[in-house]
Amino acid sequence: MGRVVVTHSTYLEGLIPLLQRLAAIPGVNTVTPAVISRVRGRSPGLRLRVSTPISGGHKLVARRGGSAQEVFVVTPWSRDQLQQELDRLLAG
Repeated sequence: MGRVVVTHSTYLEGLIPLLQRLAAIPGVNTVTPAVISRVRGRSPGLRLRVSTPISGGHKLVARRGGSAQEVFVVTPWSRDQLQQELDRLLAG
């Protein structure tokens, strides 16, 4: 069972419960939400997309409304496998 590192005071609405469910999946070691920023355009609802590979895992971009937040996931999974799990979590 992985863990969610809570280091900031602000997160996108609904992000932390989703990341806790992701961290509970075997194969996910650490989930760390990071920088939150304003972006162009608006995203209805919460969306997560695998962005780039990092050492030992992947960087995600979470979007909601006019904000985006980086999330770092340490896992041995491939990009496609991680995106499938994220899609499954968002659907359910």
